Amino acid sequence: MKEYLAQMGAKIKSARNAKGLYLRDLGAICKLDFRNICQLENGKQDVKLSTLKRLADALGKDVKDFL
Repeated sequence: MKEYLAQMGAKIKSARNAKGLYLRDLGAICKLDFRNICQLENGKQDVKLSTLKRLADALGKDVKDFL
């Protein structure tokens, strides 16, 4: 499970970097604490589907792109 979370986190981070967004920027757009996004990107925290949808929308991606 840890490996899966790390892979998903890497995809989120890659999409964020491609958009040129900092963690704080993405957090503000999604109304999430940037520290939680950092934990997600590092594979240290599981993510709810609703949170993943907010991230995907903000990054112009589909949820399935991160799965």
